[in-house]
Amino acid sequence: MTVEKQAIIQLKKISVQFQNQARTIDAVQDVSLTVTPGDIYGIIGYSGAGKSTLVRVINFLQRPTQGTVTVAGQDLGQLSQAQLRQARKNIGMIFQHFNLMASRTVFGNIEFPLLDLKLSKIQRQEKVTKLLDLVGLADLAQQYPSQLSGGQKQRVAIARALASDPQILISDEATSALDPETTTEILNLLRYLNKQLGITIVIITHEMDAIKQVCNRVAVMDQGQVIEKGTVLEIFGHPKAPLTRKFVDSSTQLRPALKQIKANNLVPLDSSNLVVLNYTGEATEQPLVLELYKRYQVSANILFSNIEQLQGTTVGIMLLLLEGEPDQIQAGLDYLRALKVRVKTVDLQKVEVD
Repeated sequence: MTVEKQAIIQLKKISVQFQNQARTIDAVQDVSLTVTPGDIYGIIGYSGAGKSTLVRVINFLQRPTQGTVTVAGQDLGQLSQAQLRQARKNIGMIFQHFNLMASRTVFGNIEFPLLDLKLSKIQRQEKVTKLLDLVGLADLAQQYPSQLSGGQKQRVAIARALASDPQILISDEATSALDPETTTEILNLLRYLNKQLGITIVIITHEMDAIKQVCNRVAVMDQGQVIEKGTVLEIFGHPKAPLTRKFVDSSTQLRPALKQIKANNLVPLDSSNLVVLNYTGEATEQPLVLELYKRYQVSANILFSNIEQLQGTTVGIMLLLLEGEPDQIQAGLDYLRALKVRVKTVDLQKVEVD
């Protein structure tokens, strides 16, 4: 079976252009993505990268200038308006600002999309009650949005998005307005729904921590283009594009550590022996620092280290200041690369200090 037949979302060579007076804006440029059933697929980029425009293409709220969009086996560009409205019921959406109706209770907000369906009042009540239980709001059914916290409001929005039993749930910066603890709770809920319902989730965000917590695949966008994509483990373990490395460094707290080292003059600015090691899997089990000394008489001062689990695999990052003979240091670095450790020399003079 081909990848295309397995895909629940298939974007092929998508481009979106906007006309702004006499200027053409390329919001999305030649983007191709494949999302398979059960994925939690993250699309990350800074503001203006084109990620929100791209996600609107998935349900054809934004028609692409070029390219094809296939969702659950349907080419959305070939559907009539009536067929498109029906297809959109298969795609739930949640947003940063919740979009709840202030005049309706929690129960009423979740029930609202069901009012157009051929369901009896009892059937609607049963469905809403199940959704309330699913998102952990059973005791708040009669509260109004003004009485809820941000996290509770987002849970209502998630339950409402699930009311039509979609196969796909799109989260467009849905955690951006929440504090870190509540963000973790909402991400954990999304992961639970993914496993419990088998629902495919696409997360749009500018926060690598959100990607790291729940996604299995990720695409990095910059200036309308996807500059890198792969599994979360691949991206964290071996980021290739400079922007991707920046996202990864911010998530591991390497960048703040470098700023602190430079600000406190802990390492000479002209040092050429400051290196970052990125390693995954078996390499994390090796006593790398000890081996550098035993094999090559290179001592390593560990200035920063971070090790965590991603998708059941250990991923590590380490900042070392090396001391030894130049040829021995080079031999030591070659040894690390042979172990599939990514080695990068840091130019401290280029580190920006706020």
